[in-house]
Amino acid sequence: METTIFDTALGAFGIGWTAVGVARVQLPGLAPEEMVERLNRGGAMPGEPSRQIEAVINRIEDYADGAAVTFEKVPLDLEGVPSFHRKAYAMLIECAWGQTTTYGALARALGDVTLSRTVGQAMGANPIPLIIPCHRVLASKGKPGGFSAPGGAVSKLRMLALEGVSVGTPYGQMTFGF
Repeated sequence: METTIFDTALGAFGIGWTAVGVARVQLPGLAPEEMVERLNRGGAMPGEPSRQIEAVINRIEDYADGAAVTFEKVPLDLEGVPSFHRKAYAMLIECAWGQTTTYGALARALGDVTLSRTVGQAMGANPIPLIIPCHRVLASKGKPGGFSAPGGAVSKLRMLALEGVSVGTPYGQMTFGF
């Protein structure tokens, strides 16, 4: 696997790729040394992006600038990713800019609402966040749920806000049951 780090309006992103496609994305929020360490784990090495990978980088930069972009046609390398996770990711890729779904809705679409926690585990293990838009998966009742990227749920909410999605009640406001 080859990797590179690039700057965006949201901060430094990292991307890893193979001959098959994108295999890894690291979201902003890490110290530079930690970004390099995480991105190059497992023997990955810095490399020069191909035109295809450069096009993906350009889309990520456009996303960070607030442009509505799509990643659904980006070739992915999900070698070593469990089958259930792949199925969940394949469904999630169709969740477009500005849209959200829930862990329960994905679980139902995968055949069993009781798989909601398993869907959550798949999202937490997502090796290609943003391209596989796990930030668009919410908990029940519009709550943000978890997010394993740097910054946690705050980063998730920032990404959703960039897409024009407001989640939950704004800080300092109360909700009423009527």
